Amino acid sequence: MTDRLTFADLLKSYHAHHAPRERWLIGGEYERAVVRGDGRAVGYHDEDGIRWILEQLSRRLGWKEKYEGPHLVELAGEGASITLEPGGQVELSGAPFRRLGDLAAEVRRNRALLYELAEGHDLHWTACGLTPYAKIAEIEFVPKGRYAMMRDFLPAHGDLAHWMMKGTSCVQVNLDFDSEEDCARKFHTSLDLAPLNMALFANSPLAEGNDTGWMSYRGHIWSRVDPRRTGFPAQVRDGYSHEGWINYLLDAPMMFLQRDGGWIPSGGATFRQWMSAGLGGSFPTAADWALHQTSVFPEVRVKRTLEIRSADAVPLDLAVAFCALWAGCLYGALEDTRRLGLAFSAAGGQGREEGFALAARQGLAGRWGGRSLASWGAELSGLARAGLRAIGEDEALLDPLEAQIANGHSPGATLLSAFQRDPSPANVLRAARY
Repeated sequence: MTDRLTFADLLKSYHAHHAPRERWLIGGEYERAVVRGDGRAVGYHDEDGIRWILEQLSRRLGWKEKYEGPHLVELAGEGASITLEPGGQVELSGAPFRRLGDLAAEVRRNRALLYELAEGHDLHWTACGLTPYAKIAEIEFVPKGRYAMMRDFLPAHGDLAHWMMKGTSCVQVNLDFDSEEDCARKFHTSLDLAPLNMALFANSPLAEGNDTGWMSYRGHIWSRVDPRRTGFPAQVRDGYSHEGWINYLLDAPMMFLQRDGGWIPSGGATFRQWMSAGLGGSFPTAADWALHQTSVFPEVRVKRTLEIRSADAVPLDLAVAFCALWAGCLYGALEDTRRLGLAFSAAGGQGREEGFALAARQGLAGRWGGRSLASWGAELSGLARAGLRAIGEDEALLDPLEAQIANGHSPGATLLSAFQRDPSPANVLRAARY
């Protein structure tokens, strides 16, 4: 890139992300909340709290530690990282793998470590889209400068911003593309099917010890954050191009800048304004652009890879099935999945936002275009199975998802049923166990 960023520089950087098919990889990201036996969140500074967890993982893994001031906030090694979300949710950002079996082995090793260090402590690892008992106002923010900026900026643009930051957890899969056209097909296929993806993995019916009436209250929360950086971006909703995506990013108000290791409020300026007129006498660098790309949270995001983000945190086997679903669909059965996405989008007679809200409220029991979402999900899973077969992957990784679809209910229905039988934290946390 040139010393002074131009639009051409930004466009060139996206073309540089193209990867030939023989180099396509699959990466998973998994957020998990850890709570006490009564459902309260575990604090960063607790004696056996979030910092202690990172320290214990560091001793076992030997990964590189990252600090903000005196605070340990991240570990990195073996192509992966362990980071913290604002409310202390612990995230494994897995290494990119050629094979799904290696991806599954990585996350299983990580889970075993988490349970090993929890032995003898009042620590309970959960896999659901929203912490089920903790009072959101009582969850402390992790001491990271980025989160302090977001804490102050976002509530003015969405009344559930702090709920999103401190209470929610998700699973994400990252996939490659070999051209702008390939990225466009994969982007719009996964965007069209985002409501169905939400229904398949909806797993957050509880909040602060109550039945919310939503199968994914996390999905509802995200609709009430900042619409300029969440949901379904207007600039690419009807036709993706790298240029349109860059325009979306350029017009999204910034939340923060980083200078000399410190964090500075942006004042709500857009990146486009910073590039054209400067801020405080400075102009953005390539590092600033990379940071800004992490401050938008649509249901599908394009950075170095295509990121599919519209799934609640779910138990491990379902999380692996989520990664397998989209690898099969987009790597092995893209054209058939694209046709299904177009049919799904047209069938409902409504927009993606309406479909997403329906899926978040009703999960797989909802109906879209005269069919249950479970029926649509079975068709999608069938395409994924054929796609996995085509690329030589293990179809059995889809079995937990197909069993879920066959019962006609999202995973959150199991959690809700456990709560209705016995609403004690001990019982619900067993049902939400990671």
